[in-house]
Amino acid sequence: MKTTNINFIGNRNIALIFSGLLSIISIITLSVQGLQMGIDFTGGTLIEVGYQKPADLTVLRTTLDESGFADATVQNFGTAKDVLIRLKLQEGVSSADLSTKVLEAINKHTAEPASLRRVEFVGPQVGDDLAQDGFLALLYSTIGILIYVAWRFEWKFSLGAVIATLHDVIVTLGVFSLLKMEFDLTVLAAVLALIGYSLNDTIVVYDRIRENFILIRNKTTEEMMNISVNVTLSRTIMTSLTVILVLVSLFFLGGEVIHGFAVVLLFGVFFGTYSSIFIASPMALILGVSPQDLIPDVKESHLDNLP
Repeated sequence: MKTTNINFIGNRNIALIFSGLLSIISIITLSVQGLQMGIDFTGGTLIEVGYQKPADLTVLRTTLDESGFADATVQNFGTAKDVLIRLKLQEGVSSADLSTKVLEAINKHTAEPASLRRVEFVGPQVGDDLAQDGFLALLYSTIGILIYVAWRFEWKFSLGAVIATLHDVIVTLGVFSLLKMEFDLTVLAAVLALIGYSLNDTIVVYDRIRENFILIRNKTTEEMMNISVNVTLSRTIMTSLTVILVLVSLFFLGGEVIHGFAVVLLFGVFFGTYSSIFIASPMALILGVSPQDLIPDVKESHLDNLP
């Protein structure tokens, strides 16, 4: 396959300005609008019901809204005949009473009654613990990235990888906040998967840069980075397209339960590919990385001192 010769590193200032603006907009959106936390984090009741025929979710939402459950989230679970109803925490009402009221409401104007499959309650304390554990998972993964890349390559590469990964997470969460989609445990899992994907893409580019630092001696650092990014470009694009095809299939065929998971990873894969090209390497260059940082020192032989 023919290697491209695109001046990615030479256009780094444009990319960094664009990414900076995206990050600022995302942070503002997250600060003002926040994330629409699901009951996994806020606490609430989850009710699963089943039908003999495919359920009309629009009618169910309207019925629940008219019955005083305006904050209910209704979605298919597995098949079109299975429906998952999520309700926010309601003080003074037990899960049993709440499920009974919901079942009565949705069966009031329907010829075929729904059957109750299961009821789960998530308390506010459990939600707080999950939110805290989720934040700690993100923090520990970031620290792990710093340690791993610093050990594998060099601390300047390490900071570049973390900055690129944080960029992907912040922008993806900003898009998620802008779309007002529910943030639950599946979405958190997608964010952690995004961190791994973005890091893997960055490591591939860094590995080729390290090889070229050792093999190529007649080029500047910028030129060697540009060559490395171009050499890995076809691999990066093919990997991203393959993952995107799977995620698109999950989004359209996997049901609403994993829509959030698919959306986060779709945006994450796009931004992860972009950052591995336009953010990770330029940031390492800005931090002053050079071939001398990776080329091992050659000890002077005692024979050189002989006549």
